[in-house]
Parts: sequence; C-alpha cells; structure tokens
Amino acid sequence: MPTATSLGLPDVRGRLPLLAGLAIDSFGAGIAAPLLLLFFTRVADIPLGTAGVALSVANLFTLVAPAVVGQVIDRIGPRNLIIGSQVAQAVAFAGLLFARSLGLLFFCALVASMGQRVFWSSIFSLLSDISTPVDRDRWFGLSGMMQATGFGLGTLAAGMLLTFHGSAPFLIAMAVNAISFVVAGFLLSRIHVDHDPKAAAENGPAPLLRRDRPFLILIAANTVLALCMMLLGVGLPVYVAEALPVPVWLVGVLMATVSVVLATGQTLVVRHTENRRRTLVLVVAAGLWALWGLVMSSLLHVPTALVVPALIVATLIFAAADVLHAATSNALAAAAAPVIGRGKYLSYWQYSFTLAGAIAPAFFAQLFDRSPELPWLGISLLAVLAGLTILILERVLPTEAVRRPAPAADQAD
Repeated sequence: MPTATSLGLPDVRGRLPLLAGLAIDSFGAGIAAPLLLLFFTRVADIPLGTAGVALSVANLFTLVAPAVVGQVIDRIGPRNLIIGSQVAQAVAFAGLLFARSLGLLFFCALVASMGQRVFWSSIFSLLSDISTPVDRDRWFGLSGMMQATGFGLGTLAAGMLLTFHGSAPFLIAMAVNAISFVVAGFLLSRIHVDHDPKAAAENGPAPLLRRDRPFLILIAANTVLALCMMLLGVGLPVYVAEALPVPVWLVGVLMATVSVVLATGQTLVVRHTENRRRTLVLVVAAGLWALWGLVMSSLLHVPTALVVPALIVATLIFAAADVLHAATSNALAAAAAPVIGRGKYLSYWQYSFTLAGAIAPAFFAQLFDRSPELPWLGISLLAVLAGLTILILERVLPTEAVRRPAPAADQAD
C-alpha cells in the first residue's frame, strides 16, 4: 500500500484538528458563498443591483486587512487571529438570519468579509509555524486539498438546496456556514503552535518588507499568476455563453474538473516536484497558463466539432498549472520571508491574490468587449512575463527558498 511519504503527505500527528477545521470552514464557505447574493434578493428583498454594490463596497473596505494583520500577527500569532476571524464570521452569518434592512445586511457582510480577509492573511503564517522547512510544501499542498474538498462538497450542497423553493434554503445555508465557523474555530483552538514572538520588536508599516525588493517583485509576479488562476471562473461562463457553440452546462463540468484536480492532486504534485527548484515549478506553471490562454483564444477558429475537445484540453492544461502553482507559490513566499517578521511578510503576500481578484473582472470584461480573443491572448502574454520575471528573480532570492530542503539522499535538479 502507498505510504504517507509516497503520497506526498506530511506528518499530521497532533494536527488533525487543523485539517478538519480547514475542511469544515471551506464546506461552510462553499454552501454559503454561491447563495449570498440570492439571499439578499430573495430573503431580504434587496434589489439585485443594490445588493451587488453593497457586497462590492464591503469587500473594498477590507482591502486594508492584510496591512493591519501585518502589524500585529507576529505579536498575537496567526492561530489567534484565525480563531478571531472565525468568531467574527460566525457572528456575521448568524446576524444575516435576522437582519433585513440594507444597513444591517451591509454591516454583516462587512464583518464577514473582514473576517475572511484576516483568515487568508494569517493562514499561510500558521501553516509555516506548524511545519518544518523540509515538509512545508507538503503542508501547503495538504491544506489546499482539504480546503478544495470542503469547498467542493459545500457547492454541491448549495446546488441541492437550490432545488427547494422559498427562503428556507438560503437561511439553512447561512446557518450552516455560521455553525461551520464555530466548529472550525473550536478545532483550531485545540492545536498547539510554537510561535516566535521576536518580530514584535519591529515597529511601523512593514519596514523590512519595503526594503526587500526581491520579495516585492515576487508579490507582483504572483499577482499575475493569481490573475491567471482567477480568470477561469470569471471568464469561462461568459466565453461559453456568448462566444462558443457549446452547451452552457459544460461550464459546471469543467469547473468541477479543476476542483477535483486540486482536491486530489496537490500533495502528489509536491511529492514529484520536491527535488526541483520552486522557482522552476512556478515558471512551468506560468508556461502552462500561457499555453492555456493560446488554446482558449484559438477556440474561435477551430471547426465546431473540435471546440468541446479543445475546451476540455484547455481546462486540463489550466488544472495542471493551477495544481503546480497552488502549494509551491505559498511555500516559496514562506521560505523567502525572514524568520523574524515572517507573519508580516506573508500577510502582505495575500495582496497578490486580493489585487488579482479585484483586477480580474475588469481585465476580462474590457478586453472581451473589444474581442472575445483578447482576454486569453492578454493573459498568455502576462503569464510569459511573470514566468520570465520569476526565472530572473531566482538569482537574488535566498537559496533555501529556491531549493526545497531535502534528505541528503535526494538529488537536486
């Protein structure tokens, strides 16, 4: 039978509550996130346009969260911040069950968004604290698998709830999410984490990070890779519905395929790439995303009978890039950050995903309006530039960040 090592799994002894908490947290998010906008419109009777603006503004207010987390995380510790974020989100989603005015709904959405942003600004530091340099990549891979699995099951549950009529499905989804945060927070409180508080000696807004040009460039390059990652969810439904001669239901199948790959393949990918340079793995991911963009743009020019097969091939290329990037990018950032102040560095690292999420809708919409090919050609060009940037950047990144620590018997590339 395969061993944990051969499957790319880290030593999880004493850490099962963390893994269970991540999966439960993600299950709640998966069941509530797809239904949140509908909750505003169908339960609270808020007009769709108003509800959309309210949720967007709530998200905009939380852009400051990673910077705030960066100032306190090394003193408070990431686990405590994450538990606090779980409590805040539990209260916010419980509040949605009773709030019906726009003001109260907006406040609940704001608290929930802030809690979510604090969670993502702290989780990478927590995973770094509970892992060793040797198995850090495996921990990032395993945590990503648990989250992808939980979220996928949650979205399936959300789909089942939508088969029922009335307000009950939406109230159930918000209640389940609130309970999931309570359970996840309790499980996280059961783990012991050795956190180095010496970074408390640093004062001011990330003084070391502002002078660390290689890390700042790494954040910029990863923003582009995160944009590649997010463009599928933003652009695929529109592309299929408005530009391709294929059934719209195919979107769900393709998105589910990517989720399955992420939920099952991350630790295996880490296992089979851990003797390679982290930067090289990200360069390969960038190259695959560039290829994905080219294949997507070509779908307008292939015979109709080949569109569906080509779209499936494109999605598999995307999934390969995504699974290569997911664990390795975060592990590279954790290894490139200094031990003292690592929490601050990794909270700012979250901005690469935050900015990509803010840019993706406008990037796709503006280019798509000009020509359906342009978003895919544009992302291909950006992916190539990001890959070249990382390839050049590896010369100035710390050696222990570029090359994973490995047993002496292993051979580096």
